Amino acid sequence: MASSAALILLISSVLLATAAYIRREPGHADGSFVDTHLHFYMHDAYGGPRPTAALIVTGREPLPLLSDDSAAGPEATSSSSPRRFGDIAVMNNALTEGPERGSARVGTAQGFTVRVAEHGAVNDLSLHLVFEAGEYGGSSLAVKGRVDTGAVVRESIIVGGTGRFRFATGYALSRSYDYDITSGGIVEIDVYVQLRRV
Repeated sequence: MASSAALILLISSVLLATAAYIRREPGHADGSFVDTHLHFYMHDAYGGPRPTAALIVTGREPLPLLSDDSAAGPEATSSSSPRRFGDIAVMNNALTEGPERGSARVGTAQGFTVRVAEHGAVNDLSLHLVFEAGEYGGSSLAVKGRVDTGAVVRESIIVGGTGRFRFATGYALSRSYDYDITSGGIVEIDVYVQLRRV
């Protein structure tokens, strides 16, 4: 009985010490974190003289959908999308301050997407936003997410970063600015990150 009471006392002490440590961890109240908003445009080109994105693995055709009328049996749906289930595309896209091609370059978006939806345009995204100029030159952000390109606004997670973005957390919102699924185009991106002050 005494040994179980000692064990409970030891576990309680560890839990209290952990709670005290977590409370002492820096947060917004003491100004040790700063919220940062970044806004830029990504230029994604699958064609033309200098493509910056490429389909490297071609997936399979989507399986037919079942009809709402079960008596009619399965029926295929026509898809206008040039992408297939399992497609893998890589990118090395320019990031610029504005949507125009001649706008000042701020960095590069490097990564890949995998089409994970049997029907629709849903991708698993793994992306690095590498900044080349300005205050964050030489730093990068790692982005991960489920991206439904059919949605008006897509949200992804900032899972970390390097350089000035070390230990960063946050999210990115992307919108098609002037985009076509077959040839690419321009995507507007807003990034909201929480940075630890150094």
